[in-house]
Amino acid sequence: MLRLIVEKEIKEILSSTKFAITFAVCSLLLLLTFYVGARNYQFSQKRYEAAVRENLRQLDGMTDWNQVNNFRIFLPPKPLASLVSGISNDIGRTTDVRGGSDNSAYDSFFGNDPVYAVFRFLDLDFVFQVLLSLFAILFAFDAVTGEKERGTLRLNFSNPLPRKTFILGKLLGFMAGFIVPLIIPLLLGCFLMQFMGIAFSGAEQLRLLLIMVTGILYLSVFLLLAIFFSTKNTQSSTAFLYSVGVWVLAVMIFPRLSVAASEMFVTVPPLEQINAKKARLSAQLWEEDRVAMTNFKNTPTTDMQAIMKEFGSFMDTQAQNRENKMQDLNNRLFEERDNMQGIQQTTAFTLGSLSPSTSFSLAAAQLAGTSLALETHFRDAMKAYKNVFNEFFYEKTGRRMSGGMRIQISTGDDEKKKPINPAEMPVFVYNEPQLAEMLPGVLIKIAVLIAMGALLFGAAYYSFTKYDLR
Repeated sequence: MLRLIVEKEIKEILSSTKFAITFAVCSLLLLLTFYVGARNYQFSQKRYEAAVRENLRQLDGMTDWNQVNNFRIFLPPKPLASLVSGISNDIGRTTDVRGGSDNSAYDSFFGNDPVYAVFRFLDLDFVFQVLLSLFAILFAFDAVTGEKERGTLRLNFSNPLPRKTFILGKLLGFMAGFIVPLIIPLLLGCFLMQFMGIAFSGAEQLRLLLIMVTGILYLSVFLLLAIFFSTKNTQSSTAFLYSVGVWVLAVMIFPRLSVAASEMFVTVPPLEQINAKKARLSAQLWEEDRVAMTNFKNTPTTDMQAIMKEFGSFMDTQAQNRENKMQDLNNRLFEERDNMQGIQQTTAFTLGSLSPSTSFSLAAAQLAGTSLALETHFRDAMKAYKNVFNEFFYEKTGRRMSGGMRIQISTGDDEKKKPINPAEMPVFVYNEPQLAEMLPGVLIKIAVLIAMGALLFGAAYYSFTKYDLR
């Protein structure tokens, strides 16, 4: 009996005008999302490659590694980031490799093209979170009330049909009728990106599959929400209003309220306060260096080269001490700020997870590698590279990049020196976190979505057992 009801529901859904319109619009949105994502990735890749070439081109003609003082590294674009942008367009993607304690990045995509910051990109997060979830409600809000208004509900129960069997068949039929067809445009979108020359690695394909599965679970929550309200009301219009009202709260309002609440509970030291403390220490250290330089006395000798070498060694020592002190202060201040920021984010995400919208968005961003962790991973990667490059620079020049002012005597034979070879420099490589690192947090959010769906499924199931069929 259950199989017959499910088959009947699927046939009615597939032959309805509502299904044709919903499937056409949703398919168009998904395919457009994949196409826009592919074009954005191609544009970002060309921009990245041009920046790398220009960065190396500025080294042309240099004959001394001491002249290298404006070398930069860049965060490379990733294919999944074009489908779930997260914060990838908001954070800085360029950083300078130089002495000092700062590892700040600049040159964000939205900083260079602010018009995109206003309208944002069309990505899977937005399409699933807002558009498809609303279509799920439009698709199922009259699942039961529509039958009652057409007079077919009592007709169905003129036969010995258990209510539990009927509502279970309804639930399964509507979920199959809405969710399964979406798999077609999702797969076509993947083929479209491959056709446009964007290849995913095996790990990226698995992560993309998990994003799609998470999105389908998310849509199931709103589909079940609409069916639940359809079992609680006798008119389709009332069921629709209740469903849309909860959708607005869950998708538009509650996630933002959770962020506002976390800011009230936890105070994060502003960057301006940290920079002010660092500026005060820097001024103090430079004054100490000035006094030390004034009191510096070299070993008595008439050899100017020896004098310069001794003074240069003294300056290197001063600069290294200065950087160590700045680095200690920088680490302490940012450790305190990162701890408070972590507490604030955990509070916001915990409160926000009561909304399926937040759970899906966070899971999708984690799987795409564009969550808040992206900024931390990039900062750690450029800090590690900076240490490697500093050692390379020391091998080539005999001094640290933080050596500051250095006096050199020209011998007049600079033109005879061979140009430096940029290929000798260490290459910056940004490695994304492995799927195993992402899974614990992602599985928790998937579990939340499954729990919400199961709760709504049970609520709709129970509600219909009390439903007035007249």
